[in-house]
Amino acid sequence: MASESSPLLAYRLLGEEGTALPLNGAGAPGGASARKLSTFLGVVVPTVLSMFSIVVFLRIGFVVGHAGLLQALAMLLVAYFILALTVLSVCAIATNGAVQGGGAYFMISRTLGPEVGGSIGLMFYLANVCGCAVSLLGLVESVLDVFGADATGPSGLRVLPQGYGWNLLYGSLLLGLVGGVCTLGAGLYARASFLTFLLVSGSLASVLISFVAVGPRDIPLTPRPGPNGSSLPPRFGHFTGFNSSTLKDNLAAGYAEDYTTGAMMNFASVFAVLFNGCTGIMAGANMSGELKDPSRAIPLGTIVAVAYTFFVYVLLFFLSSFTCDRTLLQEDYGFFRAISLWPPLVLIGIYATALSASMSSLIGASRILHALARDDLFGVILAPAKVVSRGGNPWAAVLYSWGLVQLVLLAGKLNTLAAVVTVFYLVAYAAVDLSCLSLEWASAPNFRPTFSLFSWHTCLLGVASCLLMMFLISPGAAGGSLLLMGLLAALLTARGGPSSWGYVSQALLFHQVRKYLLRLDVRKDHVKFWRPQLLLLVGNPRGALPLLRLANQLKKGGLYVLGHVTLGDLDSLPSDPVQPQYGAWLSLVDRAQVKAFVDLTLSPSVRQGAQHLLRISGLGGMKPNTLVLGFYDDAPPQDHFLTDPAFSEPADSTREGSSPALSTLFPPPRAPGSPRALSPQDYVATVADALKMNKNVVLARASGALPPERLSRGSGGTSQLHHVDVWPLNLLRPRGGPGYVDVCGLFLLQMATILGMVPAWHSARLRIFLCLGPREAPGAAEGRLRALLSQLRIRAEVQEVVWGEGAGAGEPEVEEEGDFVNSGWGDAEAEALARSANALVRAQQGRGTGGGPGGPEGGDTEGPTTALTFLYLPRPPADPARYPRYLALLETLTRDLGPTLLVHGVTPVTCTDL
Repeated sequence: MASESSPLLAYRLLGEEGTALPLNGAGAPGGASARKLSTFLGVVVPTVLSMFSIVVFLRIGFVVGHAGLLQALAMLLVAYFILALTVLSVCAIATNGAVQGGGAYFMISRTLGPEVGGSIGLMFYLANVCGCAVSLLGLVESVLDVFGADATGPSGLRVLPQGYGWNLLYGSLLLGLVGGVCTLGAGLYARASFLTFLLVSGSLASVLISFVAVGPRDIPLTPRPGPNGSSLPPRFGHFTGFNSSTLKDNLAAGYAEDYTTGAMMNFASVFAVLFNGCTGIMAGANMSGELKDPSRAIPLGTIVAVAYTFFVYVLLFFLSSFTCDRTLLQEDYGFFRAISLWPPLVLIGIYATALSASMSSLIGASRILHALARDDLFGVILAPAKVVSRGGNPWAAVLYSWGLVQLVLLAGKLNTLAAVVTVFYLVAYAAVDLSCLSLEWASAPNFRPTFSLFSWHTCLLGVASCLLMMFLISPGAAGGSLLLMGLLAALLTARGGPSSWGYVSQALLFHQVRKYLLRLDVRKDHVKFWRPQLLLLVGNPRGALPLLRLANQLKKGGLYVLGHVTLGDLDSLPSDPVQPQYGAWLSLVDRAQVKAFVDLTLSPSVRQGAQHLLRISGLGGMKPNTLVLGFYDDAPPQDHFLTDPAFSEPADSTREGSSPALSTLFPPPRAPGSPRALSPQDYVATVADALKMNKNVVLARASGALPPERLSRGSGGTSQLHHVDVWPLNLLRPRGGPGYVDVCGLFLLQMATILGMVPAWHSARLRIFLCLGPREAPGAAEGRLRALLSQLRIRAEVQEVVWGEGAGAGEPEVEEEGDFVNSGWGDAEAEALARSANALVRAQQGRGTGGGPGGPEGGDTEGPTTALTFLYLPRPPADPARYPRYLALLETLTRDLGPTLLVHGVTPVTCTDL
């Protein structure tokens, strides 16, 4: 068991001596010793402070004054309903396993995969960076409103100089203080946050007491300029104390102009301001790498913080509506200071909330950046952020984030940044809801969170609510954020990412595919919707790359399975040799860029293995109906890995999840003359077995000579014109058979038509040849075939060829029915007929008898060339002793024809009905 890998080992459940290790220490920066924070200090305190921010002191009057108490409470309920939906998703994911550093980014990336997780993680990081700058800019404005030289309020001290440079200096000094605290570690941050929490709580307590203890008073308002710059008489707002008339006047909405901006307020604009102030629910989750028990602390602490802040907001809304008239609420957003028993304590609360919000944003940003850097999603750009101190503090990520915040401070545009920050937060929240929704829909057995107060309904409603709020707050920022997320996801997809995280998309696909496979009833199949479902048997893919790509073009959206038989007996082996080979074959599929499944088996013989694969490959209504084999001839094996651009380039083995060079995973081609794993007898027997199992058969010869542009994935618009020739009649039975074309002939036509639908073969011209006997009247068979092609919507050039034309002398006369190879003819006569049929096909290819037509090196004839030939494959003889003769005749028939497909169809595949 020691050699076996288990996902549990990634979480360090067992130590080197087998001793149990704490689950919550997994993956923490610097080890489990870095996890020191409790639920209260690590989650409750930062979440409360982030959700309060400056709004709790400076925007209560704004919301109630414009929206009225009833609409304000409705806004608060809607806002917290949206946040609560996301909190439920956070709690579910956090209690489903060990949560490492990175908070929301870790949850999203380990659920939705590195592409989506990395893009949203970077946006969430930028949101925290900008959020820190917004908090600092708001703090500077709050300080200058009281102490600035240009302060206009009635109680301004006017001692600090103002201007862009001074404001930037004040913001930089405050950022230095915040950055210093965060650089020294989470412990100091927690103590500073706790001190800030005490200051804010004391300030709020003084405000609440002041509502009761302070008597009615008139409060002077900021003077407004009159017309032509004249001054207006002093204006006053009224603090009435608890008064039912005041409450009645404040119940309904009374939207007016915002005295700070002059903009007319409405429900959406006021709601956006309120929602902007309470989007800090992830502040505790961002500290997941420093929490002692994140799976317990994150849900418990976040729920407590959300409930506490909701209660405080509701209480302040009621108190303000009972005691302050509409004029005071609308004209003085900072009226708490005017009614306070000790006004400086309100200022301390304002400054403390802004400072704590900036600290929370900066330390949260640094943890997200460190997690992004550790996952190596963005390469060397974020590499410096991996550095940590001995105690596990990612101080380099803090400095990195500090520098970005300083750049944002240079812009100094508070209003613009606020909307962008909120939208970025909402993108992250929507992604968390989507992660939980995906896990719930996937019904994975390992998704069993201990927190059960959620459902897919709450997750889906959370996603929809967050998206709706994004466009309500700022349609431009919402559209830009989704575009940015898409570009980042595309970048990460192009770079590739770790494959060991687990992708919920795979679980969702499995869930949906299983459901629809059960509904795919083979009893309801109809010929109108037939499509080829191919099983290509490959011995060594080094010599089969062209055929592998050609079969991919022939599948027409159907099932495509690469099958391989490993010779051996499981009874005599210590372990299954097939399982370790799947990785190499899947890498082959990726490199060759074909849409194929891989199915491998172990069998004492290739023939028996082919029978296994024909019977058990696929599932339900998706099972192979056509067997594709390479032709059995004496051509020396080629190593296409050396010439194919997709395989000649060395693989990047430096990145996680990349595969080693495929040349090391597959053996070299078989040496000429060396023994084969499959005898000629078993090869023909495999064809016979497939036909007995009612499978169509395709034998491909010389596919390596196909023009390279015809195997590409492009449009195939080349200057060289190519033909695709189809011979729908059995050339080894020239005068027997039913009518002018049978089921097998129609199958040939269908396969050739399917190939013409592929972009690389659009410019190729389809030619159909009909063979006439020496005494058969021309035109009759051609007319019937043209009428059939018209009904089947197949565009092709039809040519009648008189049998014997170009075939040479010595042609035997045939009168009996049945396949030629099953008649009583001698070997010489059979060989002569095969040679004459071969000469007939080559003559119609327009390449003469010299050279191998169809390949780039064959012949000197100018003009159109035949790129691929479809021939009718006769059934193998009933007597197995005649199998070698049958194979020899096929070799003679296809000799020097270039790329050729010998096809035998046993099922109807065409329909003239709508």
